[in-house]
Amino acid sequence: MRLFVAVYPPRPAVDDLTVQVARLRVGTAFAAGINVRLADPANAHLTLAFLGDVADDRLVDVESALGLAAETFRTGRDSSPRLRLGGGGSFGRGRFTVLWVDLQGDVEGLAVLARLIRFGLRRSKLPHDEKPFRAHLTIARPGDRIDRADVLADRETLHAYVGPEWAAEELVLVRSHQGPRPTYDRLAAWSI
Repeated sequence: MRLFVAVYPPRPAVDDLTVQVARLRVGTAFAAGINVRLADPANAHLTLAFLGDVADDRLVDVESALGLAAETFRTGRDSSPRLRLGGGGSFGRGRFTVLWVDLQGDVEGLAVLARLIRFGLRRSKLPHDEKPFRAHLTIARPGDRIDRADVLADRETLHAYVGPEWAAEELVLVRSHQGPRPTYDRLAAWSI
């Protein structure tokens, strides 16, 4: 099974971002019928660790590692990390272009949690992506379906975006099902 670990922004934060995305050039292109591959707001998440394919019999080990990471993270903290979606950018070129929104607030707190998760996964000899944690939320994968100048204009518009503040209170283990319309199943969750 294909797994990742995420924090989900609350509905008001996602709704605010959805309004902003509709105003972007990728949003107007989508409304005009161009497949700019907008991310489904119902699946909006911040990935803290990507495990990839994990054998079914290792699920209990994954849950144990994540439970310990969440418990360790909570120890010594007065509250959950306070965050907001704001700013943004793009990466990739041509058909691999991705547009994303940045994260503001206690990003370092979330980075600490991501390190604890990866440490636990490594200690349990579980697969995971070793790329450094970069807090962001993908909003579109326009690729080369719209002009690069439009992507750059959207990136500039996102620089001024600041969404509502929220508390990251839950760590979620997610199973993903790939395809043209990926789906996600929440397998387990822990308070943070």
